[in-house]
Amino acid sequence: MNTDQVEKQVILRASRERVWQAISDSAQFGTWFGVAFDGPFVAGQEIVGRITPTTVDPAVAALQEPHRGTAFKVFVERIEPMHSFAFRWHPFAIDPAHDYEAEPMTLVTFTLSDAEGGVLLSITETGFDQLPLARRAMAWQANDGGWQHQTRLIERYLALEAGQA
Repeated sequence: MNTDQVEKQVILRASRERVWQAISDSAQFGTWFGVAFDGPFVAGQEIVGRITPTTVDPAVAALQEPHRGTAFKVFVERIEPMHSFAFRWHPFAIDPAHDYEAEPMTLVTFTLSDAEGGVLLSITETGFDQLPLARRAMAWQANDGGWQHQTRLIERYLALEAGQA
């Protein structure tokens, strides 16, 4: 088991352009992910988001509800249109009493590739082994499960938008 990385994949039944919009537009990303950002994703810039439960799945929204309003920062590392989008953040940074700023950030990368019947979205988060030992295992476990939920959320978001759900 690789404790430094979480990787999830899903084949999305949508055009590459549509999937790209869903991951690279901060408002669309926020709808399925469950966050409201204070602006657009811009490479080389930081953006602040606040947890606002997803509108595409009531069960996941219920899991997010206790964290409603929790703010977190994302540093947009790169945007390669129609191919990949990457940002850094402090994983599982939900304790308002803890200062995460001194900790290293993990790197989350969304990569698109062609697949039979749609687009393969790969989500990879790396850098867990650099986190403080006291938080490392919990952050990895939370994000491993979290990214599994998120693959279903983006799939559902795209299906609902296309009238398929």
